[in-house]
Amino acid sequence: MTDVIKEWLILDSGARAPVENMALDETLLETVAGLGKPVFRYYGWKEPAATFGYFQKYADVELMTGLRPLLRRPTGGGLVPHKKDWTYSVAFPPGHEWYQLKADESYQRVHEWIRDAFAQLGLSTELSPCCQKDMPGQCFIGAEKHDLLLGGKKIAGAAQRRNKHGLLIQGSVQPPPPGLTRERWQDAMKSVAVKTWGVKWDNLSKDLSIRVNELVKQKYAVEGYNQKR
Repeated sequence: MTDVIKEWLILDSGARAPVENMALDETLLETVAGLGKPVFRYYGWKEPAATFGYFQKYADVELMTGLRPLLRRPTGGGLVPHKKDWTYSVAFPPGHEWYQLKADESYQRVHEWIRDAFAQLGLSTELSPCCQKDMPGQCFIGAEKHDLLLGGKKIAGAAQRRNKHGLLIQGSVQPPPPGLTRERWQDAMKSVAVKTWGVKWDNLSKDLSIRVNELVKQKYAVEGYNQKR
């Protein structure tokens, strides 16, 4: 792996409106090929919301939760409630090794990353060996293979999208384990990346606000988009 690929960008975007969170993640997917480096973003929510997978039917998911707004993600997966969860996204350019992985492999790797970060903080978690389908379509009821478990209960899941622009992984850790702060977890995630892959961190300085605002107006704030299927 070249030094350029070892350089990763980090973006702490803080708490934002739900529509902005989805628009910013999609913008990262569109932009990452031009950046030529992976981007790790962590963020929060200005208000409670729920997101659902790109291919899910709105009529199905609206019956699963009373949380609103209810937004269609740019990635797949199931329904995810967002209240006090720790959310993150990672975008990889097409030339990166993560992009070349099969979906199952990248899903496993991102949760091994989170598992190792928690281990660094003294919390023991494990990857789910198989599926626990209690209520299909809801991400945090039951567990998929390679989801992250704490005491047998799922605490971390993710969704992915690969296209010509790159690979986008959107993930959620919920509920946050007692006694741990988000800031410590974020630091542990960066530390594990350095130890495991030799990552050299730098801040993302590119202004993405114009495209984010476009996507908010064109997609995520439009009922017709979120309810299109």
